[in-house]
Amino acid sequence: MTQLLAPPITHPTALDDALFRDGHATLAPEGLAQLTGLDLAALDAWSPSWNRLPPDAYLRDGGRYRRRRHGSFIVTGGSVTAVPHRAHWQPESYNALHGGIERWFEPLEPALANDPAFAKLLVALGTAFSARKGEQPWYVEAHQFRIDTEGGIGRPTPEGAHRDGVDFVAVILVAREGVKGGESRVFDAQGPSGLRFTLTRPWTALLLDDERVIHETTPIQPAAPGGHRDTLVLTFRAHGFQDPQPPR
Repeated sequence: MTQLLAPPITHPTALDDALFRDGHATLAPEGLAQLTGLDLAALDAWSPSWNRLPPDAYLRDGGRYRRRRHGSFIVTGGSVTAVPHRAHWQPESYNALHGGIERWFEPLEPALANDPAFAKLLVALGTAFSARKGEQPWYVEAHQFRIDTEGGIGRPTPEGAHRDGVDFVAVILVAREGVKGGESRVFDAQGPSGLRFTLTRPWTALLLDDERVIHETTPIQPAAPGGHRDTLVLTFRAHGFQDPQPPR
């Protein structure tokens, strides 16, 4: 059996230094709990909602391996405001496969979107990112993903190594069951250096400065029936959401 490379773990007290130095950092589940002031049990309570994700109808590679939901929020200081449900949109310059189209995914279930613990998570991450780039409102998109292996191979990032066109990205592992592969790779956007490792423990959080690094996750293959990989991906952007530009 291939030994998986563990991620380098950053203590929450060293998070700002790591983001400044490297443009990325990984928090262990206990570190995420410490940063947010949440018990891991509060996070575990969200896990069943990943069993109810609808299929992603927008995959342009013809695959049927991805399920997801989407929600949008504005984090201002210690407050979180949910915005009316909106399309997820990215320019083709950031997502050559799925960019340039409005993708209307089903919204997050109210039990998750309205959970005070979820707001606490968004505020804690927003506070950490404000420490790096200055206090400001953060425009947050939340994505629940399940990548399954029913068809043999599932692709967490079918667009390949990419940036998201935001300021910061948080990739939080929720579950990894019955799969092999799924290696996280982070590259310097302006140079040759890179790092690879595999997230294996639920609620491990990979935090990325999207202006400085490129990231991807390699495909997964089944190691047992029903194999899947679940993540919560949160993007934080200053100055507004990404939306289609009105025609001139």
